[in-house]
Amino acid sequence: MEKMPVEAANEAIASLAGWSRQDEKWMQGSYRFPTFIEAIAFVGKVAAIAEEMNHHPFIGIDYKKVTLRLTTWHAGGLTELDMQSARRYNEAFESSSAPGNG
Repeated sequence: MEKMPVEAANEAIASLAGWSRQDEKWMQGSYRFPTFIEAIAFVGKVAAIAEEMNHHPFIGIDYKKVTLRLTTWHAGGLTELDMQSARRYNEAFESSSAPGNG
C-alpha cells in the first residue's frame, strides 16, 4: 500500500471517532472501559483483528484505558490499511458493552 497524502489521511482520521493524528507517520485511538477486565477483553478482540488483517497496532493498556497506535512501516506512514484497521477496532469497541470512548 502507498502512503496517503497528508490531507487525505487527515480527512480519514477526522471521520474516525476517538482517533487523532500524532505526526507524519502515526495515528492514535483511545478507548475507555468500565472495568479492567473489559479493557483486556477488548485487547483480545484487537489482537484477533490484527492477525486477520496482518497489520498490528502498538497497544498501551492503562488500567481501564486502551490506546492503539497505527502506522504502515513499509509505506513510511499512514495508508488505507491503517484506516481500515481503525474502523474495525471502532466496530469492535461499539459491539462491546462499553458506554463510550475517549
